[in-house]
Amino acid sequence: MKRILTTLVVVFSFVLLSAQEEVKKVNGPEITFEKTVHDYGTIYVNGDGAYDFKFTNTGNEPLILSKPRSSCGCTVPAWPKEPILPGETNSIKVTYNTSKAGPFNKTVTIYSNATSSANVMLRIKGKVEPKPAEALPEKDGGVGAAPINQ
Repeated sequence: MKRILTTLVVVFSFVLLSAQEEVKKVNGPEITFEKTVHDYGTIYVNGDGAYDFKFTNTGNEPLILSKPRSSCGCTVPAWPKEPILPGETNSIKVTYNTSKAGPFNKTVTIYSNATSSANVMLRIKGKVEPKPAEALPEKDGGVGAAPINQ
């Protein structure tokens, strides 16, 4: 009886592991991002609002991206128009318009022919602040200035 039970457990384990391997072998393109959220922290008005979201085609067929959609006109995506072959890495550049001060939290939806994740939402967030005023040089007679001889 012990042998039969042991044999059944071994066979069941083998079948379960084989089924898991089949799940991993999905045919078609797949898009895998290094990260889908970027926090700029605090940036200054008219500062660099660009960020590259890096991704890899982890599938076994060419990945094709179609036009991304941003949540507002202040966020502009640039994406590769050519197919990304299996194993290749590329990026989607998202540029936020930093001409106005204030917090922001924007999204860009990426559309592709990926088998399991055809739509991926990328998010950028942060706060735009005015540049601090530059310190003016001190005029003659200020602290540390040489005494005026009369």
